[in-house]
Amino acid sequence: MEYEWDEAKRLANLRKHGIDFTDVPAVFDGDIVTVEDDGYGYGEQRFVTFGLLQGRVIAVVHTEREDCTRIISARKATKYEQRTYFEQLSN
Repeated sequence: MEYEWDEAKRLANLRKHGIDFTDVPAVFDGDIVTVEDDGYGYGEQRFVTFGLLQGRVIAVVHTEREDCTRIISARKATKYEQRTYFEQLSN
């Protein structure tokens, strides 16, 4: 799978959340839980994938293109999201 992102957004995300998009593809290699992000009218289908990066649960917002995953943002998961992630994995 290929991954892409906007470089300015990568730098902004790194400053704000301390997570570099260059590290995020590793999340998709592990156990993940993905849900559709239909909260806003984005004009495209977006997903939030929860998975582990360096031992902590993170939330990755992304879109899926034909042969590419476009990373939009990545942040530490909330306590609720972390609990839901581990519950989903145990089912």
